Amino acid sequence: MTDAPPLDGLTVLDLSRVLAGPWATQLLADLGATVIKVERPDTGDDTRAWGPPWLPEREGALRESSYFASANRNKRSVAVDLASTEGQAVIRALAAKADVLVENFKVGGLAAYGLDYASLAALNPALVYCSITGFGQEGPAAGRAGYDLLIQATGGLMSLTGRADGEPGAGPLKVGVALVDVITGLYASNAILAALIERNRSGRGQHLDVALFDAQVAALANQSLACLVTGHAPKRLGNAHPSIVPYEDFPAADGRVVLAVGNDRQFRALVGVLGDAGLADDPRYATNAARVAHRDVLVPLLGALTARHRAEDLVARLEPRGVPCGVIRDLAQVFAAPEVQARGLAKTLTRASGETVPTVACPLRFSRTPVVYRLAPPRLGEHTDAVLASLRETAVK
Repeated sequence: MTDAPPLDGLTVLDLSRVLAGPWATQLLADLGATVIKVERPDTGDDTRAWGPPWLPEREGALRESSYFASANRNKRSVAVDLASTEGQAVIRALAAKADVLVENFKVGGLAAYGLDYASLAALNPALVYCSITGFGQEGPAAGRAGYDLLIQATGGLMSLTGRADGEPGAGPLKVGVALVDVITGLYASNAILAALIERNRSGRGQHLDVALFDAQVAALANQSLACLVTGHAPKRLGNAHPSIVPYEDFPAADGRVVLAVGNDRQFRALVGVLGDAGLADDPRYATNAARVAHRDVLVPLLGALTARHRAEDLVARLEPRGVPCGVIRDLAQVFAAPEVQARGLAKTLTRASGETVPTVACPLRFSRTPVVYRLAPPRLGEHTDAVLASLRETAVK
């Protein structure tokens, strides 16, 4: 028998939509929090309509996208019109009992409804209120809308992604998933948990200001710091790494193989398998710093050697020698891979109606208080009656 999940007993009021906010609240829900997702009547979260692909349809029900399902499991959906007096009263009643509120309206957007931090903190001083915006609560861009693609462009990520200038197909590219939203959601959930821990000491909630733009710049890690240290903007290198060589994809006889050689020992093992062990003793390649300085010569040499081998054969020979390597998979191949099966990364959730919805497992593993999978992504307004009934019961008591 396992213990209750880590956030059991915590109530989160989710006024967010699209991805960054829902990603944060889904993680809290996976960890055991009760998450009440507030949606617009009739249409709901914008991403419900972001298809195809769609979940299997049920006659008479609103069509649902797989996009929505990816970020909203373990939540209860309540359809409420925030523009109405009645809807605002419902949100205030829910916020009065909640531990956390997450919203991603434009700056000041909820103040018109009396649902801003100051108004709700007056009702519930212990409330942790997390606002997620494109560019933050203050500053010259605070009023701008923020979507993932826009932030990838203005925050520098696209400048680092894509083939190098001068190569075929060169030019900035966005990452193939809404990575800024996902990163921001993870930062937001960390901030929420930190504020809850602090609340245990002070008894007071606080307002959290989390911006997609800030999260994007912070998450560029070594690239951001390289710019600050050198004063020069890093350039696109395709699949290569600015500070490690070899660390990119190479030709194989039947496709491409990725080599991620992080130290000199691994390099020596690599060139030994490739049949040119002397490269490890060449002063131009003996250390990583030397390999970076001479990448223009070394990378073509290695490519000529890897091209003699089938990709899977090369992986089979390199892995036992401790050389990080692999083939490039598409997602269908990923979900068919034995490591995915062994780790249980694909799961199926079942609704009360008997419908099944696929989901990707939460990647967090706890030895004693495991992640929970209690609810499939909800139908729009599926839990409105039950949640409102609980409010009335509380009012009577």
